[in-house]
Amino acid sequence: MAWLIAGLGNPGDRYAKTRHNVGRMVVDELGRRSGERFRKVRFLPVQAAEIMVDGERVVLAASTGFMNESGLSYAGLAKKHGVAPDHVIAVHDELDIGFGALRVKFGGSTAGHNGLNSLAGALRSAEFLRARCGIGRPPGRQDPADFVLEPFAKREQGDVAALIDDAADAAVALISDGLRAAQDRYNRSGPRA
Repeated sequence: MAWLIAGLGNPGDRYAKTRHNVGRMVVDELGRRSGERFRKVRFLPVQAAEIMVDGERVVLAASTGFMNESGLSYAGLAKKHGVAPDHVIAVHDELDIGFGALRVKFGGSTAGHNGLNSLAGALRSAEFLRARCGIGRPPGRQDPADFVLEPFAKREQGDVAALIDDAADAAVALISDGLRAAQDRYNRSGPRA
């Protein structure tokens, strides 16, 4: 059975380097590593590339619509490729874990994350894998909606690069090694030491 790695984020240069787009940065990294180009998918607002992981066909996907409405893009692509919800890996930003932290999990609450809400609604199931990339909480009283749409600070760039690299490795490990092994290897509570 095929797999789908959905890099949650928003389209366009305006959002490309923001905290909310870390999931999209991860699928871009996986595409870069494999040398595959993302192409527009006919009849769906999504770009996709295909790679192989340990003999398994994996579709990398980035919606061309906004994150809050992207679920239908990913669900449509999953249906087109015969990917069951438990073979979908959503890579996304996470306010509720510290900056630089990485957590891999299966199912559970969407914790109010609108991209995950959209995906769960479109798949008609929250039983999919997640690679949660910690961006931390906003400082002071800053609105979280504003915080996630800001670029990472210059001082955070090294840790962000490590987070993207490790999240890409973790997504691959979910496919090749399974959930428990990926959790044991990649789950951490802060930036890579």
